[in-house]
Amino acid sequence: MEDGEKYPEVVMPSCKTISLLKGQKALVTGANSGIGKAVAIALGQAGADVVVNYFAGDAEAEDVCSEIRQFGVKSFAYKADVSKELEVVNMFQKAISEFGTIDIMVSNAGIQRDAPLEKMTLEQWDAVIQTNLTGQFLCCREAVKEFKRRGVIKDVSCAAGKIICMSSVHQMIPWAGHVNYAASKGGIHLMMMSIAQEVASHRIRVNSIAPGAIRTHINTAAWDTDNAYQSLMKLIPYKRIGEPEDIGKCAAWLASDHADYITGATIYVDGGMTLFPGFEAGG
Repeated sequence: MEDGEKYPEVVMPSCKTISLLKGQKALVTGANSGIGKAVAIALGQAGADVVVNYFAGDAEAEDVCSEIRQFGVKSFAYKADVSKELEVVNMFQKAISEFGTIDIMVSNAGIQRDAPLEKMTLEQWDAVIQTNLTGQFLCCREAVKEFKRRGVIKDVSCAAGKIICMSSVHQMIPWAGHVNYAASKGGIHLMMMSIAQEVASHRIRVNSIAPGAIRTHINTAAWDTDNAYQSLMKLIPYKRIGEPEDIGKCAAWLASDHADYITGATIYVDGGMTLFPGFEAGG
């Protein structure tokens, strides 16, 4: 495309409902918008019953549940702050009470509180670490308890349970002005691998998805004008922004038995952002 020409929004191809996850029960945190919403819908489309966790936005969460139910599966919304231990424990108890168990846990909830280092407050640091990292720890812990209690049910899945931690390309790419966010994602990387190592013998799989630039409301300024989009494309060799559905489809596959021999891995869904595009013409 010529300089200045607006890149069109990518229309993701529609997929027929598939049964990769038929009969399984999933919980997705931060699932009433953006990436979490797309993941929850993709899991429902693949046959799973889905708990839609959210922190704020009752109507939006109920809308996601309604969309999931159109695939002939069950879904309900549950409001909880994943940084609060008791709220996470209660959420899992409710999910297990309603669905009988949980087979898939996608720990997606995350926030940003950006500031230059010297202006970043302890409150901003704590808020991001507690939600993005501590929240994932709490959800992983409760999921593993249930997976170990139940064990493998071969008619449902090869694994006793599947955990997907939502990370970011910024678990490996430094991000000036976002020290708290990058630190939280770097922590997720080694937390995920350590948990995966610890629970693999129980046939529990733990992996991460690391999105790059995805078209969501949280980063609107990066893609909603021609100049912003052109600037963003300098960082993405594949020359398009990612869509939330890109992450949803990856999550559904990674949670399925098609990915049964994958654990402790991070899948970068980033259009090549982690290929160091600045070195394309030499360095």
